Amino acid sequence: KLAEGKIDILIGTHRLVSKDVKFADLGLLIIDEEQKFGVGVKDKLKTMKVNVDTLTLTATPIPRTLQFSLMGARDMSVINTPPPNRFPVQTELHTFNEAVIRDAIYAELSRNGQIFFIHNRIQNIGDVCAMIKKIVPQATVEFAHGQMEGHQLEDIMLRFIEGEFDVLVSTSIIESGLDIPNANTIIINQAQNFGLSDLHQMRGRVGRSNRKAFCYLLCPPMSQLTNEARKRMQAIEQFSDLGSGINIAMRDLDIRGAGNLLGGEQSGFITDIGYDTYQKILEEAIQELKENEFKDLFAEEKDKQYVSDCQLETDLEVHIPDDYINNITERMTVYRQLAEVNDLQGLQKFETNLIDRFGPIPPAVDRLLQSKRLIWAGKDIGMEKVVYKQKKLIGYFVADKDSSFYQSPKFEKVIMYVQINSNKVQMRERNDRLSMVFANVNTLEKAIALLEEVMVD
Repeated sequence: KLAEGKIDILIGTHRLVSKDVKFADLGLLIIDEEQKFGVGVKDKLKTMKVNVDTLTLTATPIPRTLQFSLMGARDMSVINTPPPNRFPVQTELHTFNEAVIRDAIYAELSRNGQIFFIHNRIQNIGDVCAMIKKIVPQATVEFAHGQMEGHQLEDIMLRFIEGEFDVLVSTSIIESGLDIPNANTIIINQAQNFGLSDLHQMRGRVGRSNRKAFCYLLCPPMSQLTNEARKRMQAIEQFSDLGSGINIAMRDLDIRGAGNLLGGEQSGFITDIGYDTYQKILEEAIQELKENEFKDLFAEEKDKQYVSDCQLETDLEVHIPDDYINNITERMTVYRQLAEVNDLQGLQKFETNLIDRFGPIPPAVDRLLQSKRLIWAGKDIGMEKVVYKQKKLIGYFVADKDSSFYQSPKFEKVIMYVQINSNKVQMRERNDRLSMVFANVNTLEKAIALLEEVMVD
């Protein structure tokens, strides 16, 4: 029926990517709980039909998917508003301790609630049940895992929903499970062995009504954990507010890296070249595709950026002197903050903060701030490099002669400006590189004014 087009909507699991499943005309693909689908499966889904519209839903996008959205290759919308009358889940980190487990279970039982206990080892899940019965004798305990018969598992879950027992000891099978409003405490054993996404999804099993919920993460002392596991534990404890899935996903991206965006491998080369350089290469590649292969799709894109980065070369002293900020770590932080400033308003705020923290700005720092404006002005015109030396200002345009920049309204403005102001600017071509040359530029302020003047209507 599907192959003949007699079915409009098909709901299924990974089974949909099998070779024997044929679609007559697939138009929309919706992937729920996207973090549960591997890269290989998603690549197969994409090959079902070219240009299929895809909507992925998840509380915690995997790093690669999030990176796609951050770099502009995929659109993203975030729902930050939680349902009414919900409270954030209080998350606590503990070493394995019977007293902590007993107190947590007693506290929940005292308000007639139920408890999830996550233990991801089927071999000794019965021992964990026995331990809980020993330390909390009045609690009724059952266990569930994925190797049980379907009807048996269903029976246990239905009985838990109906409140026939107090504690459900389970593997991570409950991660994307049923909505049980009366279960508002979850204890996760060996939490360091789970990924950030898994922990956040399991924590989401509690706090699904108007009651305050608690999540206890049990793991060895921080000193015994690997560096990555320690970061995961700190992140899940820190981001416990409602709608914090995006923050957890961002931290996951930070910890694990984005992986290879173009293939199935989950480890990329960001660490070898640095994240900033990687982003620049990526942006350039995307811009190239927009201008060439997909130029029809992006023909109407406004404020098109033809240059991803503009370099400045100068003989002026532009830096933060040691006697202004003497702590090297603090100095590097200020440089990094300045690199992230991308508009005039942000630059003015940055300058105000500098004066507030470190006092009046010395000339070298002032020139550093002004050089930021010079770079922006050059980038806006379409210059990949600006040289300001010996009172001469030279701006080098896009090196790629086939770039759509040379057919753009921006370049027309540049040509018009040169024609009108031939007495103060010259257009040169040397080694197949086009440049603008201004002579007798006495100050950095004048250099900025000249470049900004080019784009004025």
